[in-house]
Amino acid sequence: MARPFKGTIKLDIRDSKPDWEAFLGTKAPKDAPNVLVILYDDTGQAAWSPYGGRIEMPTLDRLARNGLTYTQWHTTSVCSPTRSTFLTGRNHHQNGFGTIAESACGFPGYCGHRAANIATMATVLRDAGWSTFWVGKNHNVPVDAFDMAASRKFWPLGLGYDRFYGFIGGETNQWYPELIEDNHFVEQPYYPEEGYHFSKDIADKAINFIRDTRQSQPEKPWYLWYCPGANHAPHHAPKEYIDKYKGKFDDGYEAYREWVLGRMIERGILPKGTELTPINPMTKGTVIEGDLVRPWATLSADEKKLFARMAEVYAAFSEYTDVQVGRVIEYLEESGQLDNTLILYCADNGASGEGSPNGSVNENRFFNGYPDDIASNMAALDKLGSPDTYNHYPTGWAVAFSTPYRMFKRYSQYAGGTCDPLVVHWPKGIKAKGELRHQYHHCTDIVPTILDCCGVKFPDAVDGVKQEPLVGVSMRYSFDDAGAPTRKETQYYEMLSTRGIWHKGWKAATEHGPLTDIGKFEQDRWQLFNTDEDRSEAHDVADKHPEKVKEFAALWLSEAKKYSVLPLNDLGIVGIHELEYKAAKPASGRYVYYPGTTEIPEASAARTLGNSFKILAEVEFTGDSQGVIFSQGSRFGGYTMFVKGGKLHFVYNFLGIPPEQRLTCDAPKLGKQVIGVEFIKDSVGENHEALGKMTLYVGENVAASGNFRVQTGHYALAGEGLAIGYDSGDPVCGDYKPRFPFNGGRIARVIYDVAEDVYIDIERKFAAAMARD
Repeated sequence: MARPFKGTIKLDIRDSKPDWEAFLGTKAPKDAPNVLVILYDDTGQAAWSPYGGRIEMPTLDRLARNGLTYTQWHTTSVCSPTRSTFLTGRNHHQNGFGTIAESACGFPGYCGHRAANIATMATVLRDAGWSTFWVGKNHNVPVDAFDMAASRKFWPLGLGYDRFYGFIGGETNQWYPELIEDNHFVEQPYYPEEGYHFSKDIADKAINFIRDTRQSQPEKPWYLWYCPGANHAPHHAPKEYIDKYKGKFDDGYEAYREWVLGRMIERGILPKGTELTPINPMTKGTVIEGDLVRPWATLSADEKKLFARMAEVYAAFSEYTDVQVGRVIEYLEESGQLDNTLILYCADNGASGEGSPNGSVNENRFFNGYPDDIASNMAALDKLGSPDTYNHYPTGWAVAFSTPYRMFKRYSQYAGGTCDPLVVHWPKGIKAKGELRHQYHHCTDIVPTILDCCGVKFPDAVDGVKQEPLVGVSMRYSFDDAGAPTRKETQYYEMLSTRGIWHKGWKAATEHGPLTDIGKFEQDRWQLFNTDEDRSEAHDVADKHPEKVKEFAALWLSEAKKYSVLPLNDLGIVGIHELEYKAAKPASGRYVYYPGTTEIPEASAARTLGNSFKILAEVEFTGDSQGVIFSQGSRFGGYTMFVKGGKLHFVYNFLGIPPEQRLTCDAPKLGKQVIGVEFIKDSVGENHEALGKMTLYVGENVAASGNFRVQTGHYALAGEGLAIGYDSGDPVCGDYKPRFPFNGGRIARVIYDVAEDVYIDIERKFAAAMARD
């Protein structure tokens, strides 16, 4: 904040007195702490070793032994929304993140755009004298601001961070990440065969960021938001870490639940008498089939082997990432910074059920509404965790790692989606060591806690804009008083139409799952749990307290109206895709792209998903021409046109399911030529895939044609955009290695013509409408 000039200004500088203090930045309070927030993805309480789980977390164990472990800390149940609360200290709908960034739609609570009266904590801390850094996952850029023509006001540097290194979007390939440094895309520094992994890369970058600021201004504190890709799919880990867990999950997810519940009670994480909830706790018709759990005893021997291996890979991914975090902690200790660094190590929602009851070797199937199958999963058993898979464990492990609660990620009404690990470590500010804290708290309490520990008051106005107040409470009161009563009184929950409200030790929840596409919210049955006595929410006592149920339902609606929660959305994957932001198509339906440019994110690119389309490239060939002409997506879903060995290839990789769909002909030898493909959709398959004829052209001549199936949802949840003259990330096709830039000729331009659909699935749309009536 600007300070008044206290110098003297006369006609002659000899008679004037300067005042540098009026122009220099604010200094943080003396001995103010550094702040390190480590935020994992998709991790229930029962996964990690400090809470009794089987996944070894040596760095987190160390911090827990010398810090505090919270047993009733909660999130929103999905990543973007939770992360938005870490950014601002307000509820996720206030931030415009009622859902993930990619599924934003045009309503205030769901638009993905933060208003000016919702300033970020990083802005406040930077103005108060902290350096501010962010490494790893960023899932809070609006999808309409992904591309290079968009304003950067919602990118990290526009949100108060001095430096950023990581990826934008819900996930990235850990072997071939989509990397951004500050405000621009960058290539990964080396490749998996040279030892690259994203978790290792961001640890290196975090240490460098801190070193840079310390060598310039050693007294200046810093705030670092450290967001690994773990434990979100794809679950990628070095083989030596995967092999460490061989056989450790062979007993299955139901046995794991029994085992870990005893450990959690023994450690005091849960009260004695806490009961397990059923693996499929919801009434039939209130939950989609993809979120059900197959009992372990019903699995074949091969399925048990596959599912156990998927858990082993997940565990390895988590531990490997924790070891990389440990390198940052070791650096802080060596440099004398650890004792006065406030560390919060936590996860953003419960374990993920997005792998379906059968698990997945390509999580992109989930985002395309395409079912997984055991046969293709088994074929990839020995490749799980490697660059050849985009794997995710089955729903059974999501329930197990969220023991003892109901359900998992996306289910905000139950603790399985929201009750997550949190360890706080700050030797200089916390006397207690190795203790538990049972106060009920929420992710909206993180910002007030950090500011309280830093001695910084959230301002009434930022950049001249009056601010919405913080909604959380500081947790600092609990640091040295284990018995202090919870200061939080009320917290609402909503995600994908799942609804809950916690108030003074009681919780009401609607039995209505996400993605069910049934609506009729006024008919939802409210459940009631006494969470002070029934931590796992095993016993619904709604029938015993009808007046309290009525009171809580009214309280939820009041909070919903206050914080822009409405309208409720339980649409399925296809319906959500229809609402998602897509850049307006030009009136002509034509897009023109050029080589030497940054890739175009999917939401802003010509839409070839589920549509008829033409792609024409003007290329000057020589006898030595080779490389990618255009590409989008990866080996787990995408398409590419390239020249290799004198042949012109068009490959459409449908969700990574072999064989690749391919058209091939002789490549033009010399001179300028127009080449391209045309897809004419004529029907829609039972799993929403578009079906039709793909034709490869050289000039006006048909060079090859065939029946193809085309994806309708996403090529990737994030990254792997449309690129001209190279393949931007993990290669679409196994015929070439990363990027494979076009050379030995020249690409003039590539034209996409996105035609209107020649086929409309009227029957499917009519049936869906009838089902909701």
